[in-house]
Amino acid sequence: MYANFMVYAACLPVLLSEWRMSATQAGTISAGFMIGYAVSLFLFGWAADRYGAKRMFLLSAMLNACAALLFGFFARSYLSGLLLYTCAALAQGGLYGPAVMLFSDRYPPQSRGRAVGYLIASTSVGYALSLLVAGFYLQYSGYPAAFIATGIIPMLGALLSWLVLRETPNLVHGRGSVTLSTRTLLRTNRDAALLVGGYVFHNWELVGMWSWTPAFFAAAFALSGGELAQTVHLGAYLTASMHLAGSFASASMGRLSDRLGRRTVLVAVAGIAAFCSFGFGWLVAFPAFLLGLVGVIYYFTALGDSPVLTTALSEAVEPGILGAVLAVRLLLGFAAGAIAPVVFGMVLDLTNSGTPILTWGWAFMTLGIGGLLATACAYFYKGSAPAHRP
Repeated sequence: MYANFMVYAACLPVLLSEWRMSATQAGTISAGFMIGYAVSLFLFGWAADRYGAKRMFLLSAMLNACAALLFGFFARSYLSGLLLYTCAALAQGGLYGPAVMLFSDRYPPQSRGRAVGYLIASTSVGYALSLLVAGFYLQYSGYPAAFIATGIIPMLGALLSWLVLRETPNLVHGRGSVTLSTRTLLRTNRDAALLVGGYVFHNWELVGMWSWTPAFFAAAFALSGGELAQTVHLGAYLTASMHLAGSFASASMGRLSDRLGRRTVLVAVAGIAAFCSFGFGWLVAFPAFLLGLVGVIYYFTALGDSPVLTTALSEAVEPGILGAVLAVRLLLGFAAGAIAPVVFGMVLDLTNSGTPILTWGWAFMTLGIGGLLATACAYFYKGSAPAHRP
């Protein structure tokens, strides 16, 4: 269902020329998608508390399939791409928050980190599929075929979701003893506030990296003498391998946090990811194998704290308000994720007169600021007892 999530990033080096965009304009399409996704995450999370997570998940899956087809067939310019990619994002929000709620209902705290890790790992596999399919069609047919191919796949995901969830009950939790608003909860619950803050800064780093890494790899291959037609699909393929590393990180770090504790894992992976953000762009002229090696570590750690942040938050608040807290967290997180690609693109434009090393180096350092702040939130997080144990 996430097959169209990364297709724009994969095609970006071609679209910069085909749609005659500046790097800042290119960033606004990523920003539009993330703003739409943030709004969608908030609305579906709020609705899941009131109407049930299963119902909202299946509704989102159906809307996502339709919106992906519209983007695939009709996005052919900057304005149409901005509008239709934002609309596609507005349909996808129910695929994450309600899914986390379904897993929280099903798995007890002692095994929830592993379960949520597998859930988030599956999204990374979807991102990798998006890049692989896009890379294939970029190589042989061009970006319109890549858009259409990745627009068809979510329909299959929606059908499979309906089949898998047929016997799953649509639970609606009563709000019970929870009388505080989400804003008040975040003021009075220190750990919940730090986990939400950590997620916001984590998203700044992660989404900015997702948006620009395929173009970065294409630029790196071009510096080695490759032509654009060759470097674009190679950049997509290499980024897809990074997402597969991210899927392993989600599966393993969630499980590791069950054993070592949430805080220990959060501090370690957030700190390493921040270090990678500050240094990755300066390696643009390095050999491909070294870029790939560092890229694997970068993607692994940048995504590795995601299931841990989500699991820890599900333990820090009661089920009756979990959907609302997730909705606020996701709204703030993807709002930050919407801004990061634009800031990244602005830095690329401002430093474009310098060498590629300086241009990409400074741009990636903007992501490192988010990684550093996410590490600080993890450091001050203490880890409270779960608010609810099934």
